[in-house]
Amino acid sequence: MAVVVRIPTPLQEFSKNRETVEVKGENVKDALSALDAECPGIKSRLYDEEGRLRRFVNIYVNQEDIRFLQGEETSLNENDEISIIPAIAGGF
Repeated sequence: MAVVVRIPTPLQEFSKNRETVEVKGENVKDALSALDAECPGIKSRLYDEEGRLRRFVNIYVNQEDIRFLQGEETSLNENDEISIIPAIAGGF
């Protein structure tokens, strides 16, 4: 399945300044692995040392947070869009 991954500005150094990258994958985990093959080094920014998605990285498929779907096992369809959204902390 070909899907588009939207790359946030802080990670575009790995994508040669591209805002989107097309990859293939049956599920989110496969697509993110393919993204790392296309954009070497990006995986270390998305995953911790134990292979889990970092807490401050939010992944959406077609504007749905994968935490409320099937996580990295969320199935993908042709032309789906994955968005990588870094969490932003703030407060008073």
